[in-house]
Amino acid sequence: MAAGAAAYGLWGLFPLYWPLLKPAGAGEVLAHRIMWSLVAVAVILGVRRHWRWVRELTPRRIALLTLAAVVISANWGTYIYAVNTGHTIEAALGYFINPLISVLLGVLVFRERLRPWQWAAIGLGAAAVLVLAVDYGRPPWIALVLACSFGTYGLVKKFADMPSAESLAAETAVLFLPALTFVLVLEGRGTAAFGHEGVVNALLLATGGVVTAIPLMLFNAAATRIPMTALGMLQYLAPVLQFLIGLLIQHEPMPASRWIGFLLVWAALAILTADGLGAARRTRRSPVPGPRPAAEAA
Repeated sequence: MAAGAAAYGLWGLFPLYWPLLKPAGAGEVLAHRIMWSLVAVAVILGVRRHWRWVRELTPRRIALLTLAAVVISANWGTYIYAVNTGHTIEAALGYFINPLISVLLGVLVFRERLRPWQWAAIGLGAAAVLVLAVDYGRPPWIALVLACSFGTYGLVKKFADMPSAESLAAETAVLFLPALTFVLVLEGRGTAAFGHEGVVNALLLATGGVVTAIPLMLFNAAATRIPMTALGMLQYLAPVLQFLIGLLIQHEPMPASRWIGFLLVWAALAILTADGLGAARRTRRSPVPGPRPAAEAA
């Protein structure tokens, strides 16, 4: 539980970290995050002397991990752009509605049947998006991109079926050359921040790999040891912290109409969580069918 809380807590504090990397733009920050994440996770795997997984990379798994790499890069880039341009609260909204997107993906991909309360939660979530679209004067595209990309990423990772460190190594390896090319182009144009804005800025850009890898390792430690219901409850810690940072530290505006939209989202999450916990309790209480007596079987 401590590892899970630490993982989501660190993810929740990301809005305080990425603005420190300015004047580097979102694209440069993303490129360095990809490259230094590969370095960090390679060191971790090297210390563990765990490279056998490379031989298990089938063409299908490589294709899935490539897709996962593209999706998570879109998620990372959008998030960095959001917190560096004063949209931290909208970014938090994306991770609040992510569970609702995951439920919808279960219906669309796995043909899961939803319970009535799950449908009610999705309906409230849709109403919240409409309210917030009116409030912003546009669809909350940052929140929708973050929620849909992260939900899709989780879905692809489910099909790929690889541990987190090994998966991150494969994904960042796929993206390493495009990221390096982008950085070199910025250097050629003279618009790169890395190496030109002081030692502290360069160190912070390089530390992005460690900042990415540490919460991932903590999450993996928690996911393999505690029930998924507990992990599901912990996931709300990150967007709550992001929301509070945007509201109390970065002083982003929250008019009444925006509060209404967020209250609808929180009501949807409360319904979804209560329904999920109820379903888990019913599953635990249901008796396991045993062998029937011969006479009854006849």
